[in-house]
Amino acid sequence: MSIEVLSPDVVAKIAAGEVVERPASVVKELVENSLDAGATRISIEARGGGAAFIKVVDNGSGIPSGQAEAAFERHATSKISSAKDLEAISTLGFRGEALPSIAVVSQIEVLTRTPDEESGVLLCLRDGKVSERSVKASPQGTSITVHNLFQNVPARLKFLKSAGTENAHISDLVTQYALAFPGVRFDLVIDGRGVLQTSGGGGQRDVLVEIYGLKTAEAMIEVGDIDSQVYGFVGPPELARSRRSHLSFFVNRRWVRSGLLTRATEEAYSGLLMSGRHPIAVLNIAIDPRDIDINVHPAKTEIKFRNEREVFADVQRAVRAALIEETAVPQSRRAPHTVSLPSSASRTEPVVRQNRLFEESSHLEARVESANAGPRLPILRVIGQMASTYIITEGPDGMYLIDQHAAHERILFERAMAQRARGAVEVQGMLEPLVVELTPRQTHLLQREEETLSSYGFAIEPFGGRSYAVRTVPAALREADIARAVIEILDSLADEGDRAKVDERIAASVACHGAVRAGKTLSQE
Repeated sequence: MSIEVLSPDVVAKIAAGEVVERPASVVKELVENSLDAGATRISIEARGGGAAFIKVVDNGSGIPSGQAEAAFERHATSKISSAKDLEAISTLGFRGEALPSIAVVSQIEVLTRTPDEESGVLLCLRDGKVSERSVKASPQGTSITVHNLFQNVPARLKFLKSAGTENAHISDLVTQYALAFPGVRFDLVIDGRGVLQTSGGGGQRDVLVEIYGLKTAEAMIEVGDIDSQVYGFVGPPELARSRRSHLSFFVNRRWVRSGLLTRATEEAYSGLLMSGRHPIAVLNIAIDPRDIDINVHPAKTEIKFRNEREVFADVQRAVRAALIEETAVPQSRRAPHTVSLPSSASRTEPVVRQNRLFEESSHLEARVESANAGPRLPILRVIGQMASTYIITEGPDGMYLIDQHAAHERILFERAMAQRARGAVEVQGMLEPLVVELTPRQTHLLQREEETLSSYGFAIEPFGGRSYAVRTVPAALREADIARAVIEILDSLADEGDRAKVDERIAASVACHGAVRAGKTLSQE
């Protein structure tokens, strides 16, 4: 096989594919450039999932008119000048690949002006080349408009998700940077609708109000202070979610995905959360730039720490200290005395069977995957209740301990699935509509799954901004915390995977929230 040198056009498109994965990647690169330019106001607009139109406007330092074209040359950057600078990067961008990569796969218009220039410069680029240049009146800062993303790369275009899904990725991205930079005002408009607006007043809790709503923001626990190595907010255990999508980590205010930071944070909640529950956290880790390597991924979303153990310990310790100060930590109790039994199979088999059933009832995360699997229970005689948590019963083989929440959850799950299959769902109307505040992503999920949620008995209507009025819910939720149930049900639908599992996720969430809780005293009946 002969070796050929690729043409510059092919090389440019390959490089662009590494940086620009989807429309949200474009927004990320442009917003990071705005932040590096010292902007205090950034407005973002997207249409058609960002593939049709993206516009980012800032009030930053702008690009000098004589250097505007150079900004679109590959590896041209104002952020580093030598290899030595790579050892301590303090800016969000540094490679000089973002603008040329975006320009290669779209049509771009740039209007920019520095504070010491009287007028701005307008550039139009097609296929990465400048097609028009003119002088134009402009406020200080930079405005970049991106049209028809990936139109000249159909292989990439066909792999984009629906416009709603791509919009959700853009919302997530802007939300993260709003959390990281509370002193910057962010305005996000998608398809003509205002999705997010922050004040830029500098208070991170104020941004939490905009994103998570007043009730959740007020309940968040502050970790450290603004001058601490680990600073931010975490949710109390009662605000835990069923997914990790509410964990936000920033290293020197750079949004990153980090298994290390995730494990450290969740370790701090050890003993405070049930299995399968995950905290809300917004944490910034301040660290010497020389002790991290951010040049390990084209999208700059992953980093390496020089001292991983030290970082892990610092985060775990800071979060745990905040939780201990604000919440009552459960005390472990002395284990009950064990009873020795004869070793004959006739006596040990019921105990083994009891333990197996207990383990199955305590690990219902697999309840959907293994519906109606396992042994059937015989007729049992109820003896009583222990610790308002377990039902003690007697059967032909001995004693059975039944987790009351798990058992009731199972019943409600199968009932919900059966009722929906028959098209006869029991619905509970609200005496007064319950108003809930949703995040941009939850809003997208509600709109995407509106028909499916309706088939389970949910009637949820817009109530202005990101507020929604809940008018009816499945009857199984009549005694539940309905606002929390709605939010967690929406969170459970975030996966873009198997659509066949959507029904089961909704039914499982309804069952979990509707089931009787540990601590509830039950009657004999």
